Amino acid sequence: MAATLPATPYEDSAKMQRTESPGKPPTARRASPAADVVFAMLAHGAAWLTLLLLLGIIASLIVGAAPAIREYGLSFLWTADWDPVKNKYGGLVMIYGTLITSLIALVIAVPVSFGIALFLTELSPGWLKRPLGTAVELLAAVPSIVYGMWGLLVFGPLLATYVQQPLQAVFSGVPFIGSLFTGPPVGIGLLSAGVILAIMIIPFIASVMRDVFEVTPPLLKESAYGLGSTTWEVMFKVVLPYTKTGVVGGIMLGLGRALGETMAVTFVIGNQNQLNSISLFEAANSITSALANEFAEAGEGLHRASLIYLGLVLFFITFVVLAFSKVLLARLKKGEGARA
Repeated sequence: MAATLPATPYEDSAKMQRTESPGKPPTARRASPAADVVFAMLAHGAAWLTLLLLLGIIASLIVGAAPAIREYGLSFLWTADWDPVKNKYGGLVMIYGTLITSLIALVIAVPVSFGIALFLTELSPGWLKRPLGTAVELLAAVPSIVYGMWGLLVFGPLLATYVQQPLQAVFSGVPFIGSLFTGPPVGIGLLSAGVILAIMIIPFIASVMRDVFEVTPPLLKESAYGLGSTTWEVMFKVVLPYTKTGVVGGIMLGLGRALGETMAVTFVIGNQNQLNSISLFEAANSITSALANEFAEAGEGLHRASLIYLGLVLFFITFVVLAFSKVLLARLKKGEGARA
């Protein structure tokens, strides 16, 4: 006859639970309808408050810009005159400066950010990855006015001596390209502002790219390496197709920062309300710089209304960029779903 083993404490406890209260239903979660209702109302209120704030900003901009809208209409967008003495205003110079500096910033920042993210995720030794990533993120914490002062006092003279003068010597006389590098090489202007903006948005784009590269399944990358792919091929044929939605989102985040930057651009763009040529060395102005320099001194009337009109145009540009990014991301997700 086989010996019977004593029951373990866990088995005794389970048996007691089964025999203590037969037929009694399990204890339900305590309902709190009042708390649920209050929480739902607060959540809805926060969402509606955000929407109302947005509508309030748009309405205030339209009301403030109404005199300039009635006076100039859409011609304000392609008129280059900005003369407070004669009370004549056009926003072309500021719009051009905003778009060109942001474009220069993206052209420089996107490949540099991609290189940083590639190094941190694929090539960096373990002891260097964390401190280097922290250093890149700390660049985002530097105040914009510090970037502006550094750009004016330190970077501007270096740019004039080691970049602008050599570019003029190389491309002087070349059709069209040479006209991009004409003008006095003094270290301020569109190119200087674009480079400073690029330095400012690199931490945002690089951090997002690094994070989305790290979510790529290791199995995909290891399989590609096992088939003989190089690091470059793995990044462009495996990682980027898998993470392109996040990469586009990071680039649009950087573009939004570049469009709205004020103080750093004000220091190095030159703040000139004239458009004499298409040279990147030319002193110019941006929407944010014009608002920072003139709004406090602008009197009632067309001057202040034109500045608010510029703010409305900047809001519209930002909205268009955001809408374009949403459409692009939706198409990328739709393409990924179709392939899946």
